[in-house]
Amino acid sequence: MSEKVVISGVELILTEPANVDMEWVGNQELVNELKAAWMIVDEKNDLPLNPRILGKPGVGKTTLAYATGRFLNKPVYIFQCTMDTRPEDLIISPVISSNNSINYMASSLVSAVIKGGVCLLDEGNRMSEKSWASLAPLMDKRRYIDSLITGIRIYAHPEFRLCVTMNSDSSTYEIPEYIQSRLQPKILIDFPNKLDELKILKYNLPFASDEILEYCVNFLQNSHIYDEPFTVRDGINIVRYYIKSRALNGKDKDKLDVKEFKSSILQVLDEGAIRYCPDEFKGDLEQRDEESDDEESFDEEFDDDESDDDTNFFLK
Repeated sequence: MSEKVVISGVELILTEPANVDMEWVGNQELVNELKAAWMIVDEKNDLPLNPRILGKPGVGKTTLAYATGRFLNKPVYIFQCTMDTRPEDLIISPVISSNNSINYMASSLVSAVIKGGVCLLDEGNRMSEKSWASLAPLMDKRRYIDSLITGIRIYAHPEFRLCVTMNSDSSTYEIPEYIQSRLQPKILIDFPNKLDELKILKYNLPFASDEILEYCVNFLQNSHIYDEPFTVRDGINIVRYYIKSRALNGKDKDKLDVKEFKSSILQVLDEGAIRYCPDEFKGDLEQRDEESDDEESFDEEFDDDESDDDTNFFLK
């Protein structure tokens, strides 16, 4: 049964915290950066910071925030931001109960504010400035939030912490500067190194053989060299689909069949991704080198022609 609280004479129904199986595997320095942002060094004068976690979709931004919050023994609330998110969605919404009376539902954010938990605003750069403006007092020394619907002001619990994730390669709205100055520090999640990426795959795919995981992590690492948007989430989905397909057809799910694995890559990504498979990648690098050499040769020839006769060049 949902918990209820009364604030300034108004009864609010709180949202339950998220309870999911998420554990951060990999770069522990990122966990320390987030913990430092949330730390209080002086109970009287210090305030926690409101970090924003940046990175490509699928690199683990949500997992990092959730796992760190749970590590600190705090309830974690997740609010999924969209371009349609309104200020009242972020704070308190009226709902009609079964007896036709009005109940006031506190959002995940407000529930975290009241209970002293962690609130993760997921994909925050999808929200409009109007929605962000309603949160401004919560992210500075005031530490409160106003509800226009109920006419009450809610002060944040001392243990309340806020975090925002943002995709670095896509944004529906430009974040206002006065909001950006409140969302600090920036914590950037990049592609993991090979060892960390293999750990992540093993954690999420304990039923996959080492041979399959090794092939997959080499594929991902090759793609990272050229900054392709393929993430460990893509790798997990590829391996899952490969194993499921093998099991469905009565084949050994622990055996690596390169041709079938490439087929799974095509089902999850696109045809261009095949070039990063370990058995294809060396030739691809050589091809890129040849293309680069051809371009340099052309540039040199072009420079020579230009130096011989600038006037003739322009006439041509």
